Amino acid sequence: MKLWSDSFNDGAALPTALAFGRPHPRRHVELSDNRNPHLAWSDVPDGTQSFALILHDFDVPSRPDDVNQEGREVPADLPRIEFVHWVLFDLPAESRSIDEGAYSSAVTPRGKAGPMIAHGPVDGVLHGLNDYTGWFAADPTMAGDYYGYDGPCPPWNDSLMHHYVFTLHALSVDRLVVTGRVTAAAVRAAMQGRVVAEARITGLYSLNVDRPPG
Repeated sequence: MKLWSDSFNDGAALPTALAFGRPHPRRHVELSDNRNPHLAWSDVPDGTQSFALILHDFDVPSRPDDVNQEGREVPADLPRIEFVHWVLFDLPAESRSIDEGAYSSAVTPRGKAGPMIAHGPVDGVLHGLNDYTGWFAADPTMAGDYYGYDGPCPPWNDSLMHHYVFTLHALSVDRLVVTGRVTAAAVRAAMQGRVVAEARITGLYSLNVDRPPG
């Protein structure tokens, strides 16, 4: 199975239009357009009944001590953890693309509704929670359940470039049975033993003006 995007090249920088946050000359970061990227795929194996998509960043600092602190930089040798930006599943077997901006075209304070996608381009598609749900939990102006796509917003003082991995899973079932909160972990558990093929592409993003994407 092959996966590609007209919004960015595999292994290259993501446009700021796809990000949750973009650089600001005085405040370091401001809200961006937060558009989901175009994605398309081909060479789908026989037996595919649906698709699931997960986007994660594996370069997130494991400790917040230096994150977004003036006069400091998040060190490159700090252990890193995963941050999930998008969970989309129950895409029909005949699907072969997602248009840019189809599922997200702005930042929604307190998060987009879900898991059912109201007024989406394809009926029956579900969104899972992304990790902005936990990130904003203590912020009274932003706290809420963040379903669907919310793009990159890495620490503006991180010494590492962040890698955003889009993984498309072809599944042998037309619907996933997800119990409890619709998180990436729950969706991954529901996919166990049902994945017939996978394809992935990666985009890069940084808010550190001293270490822009190459």
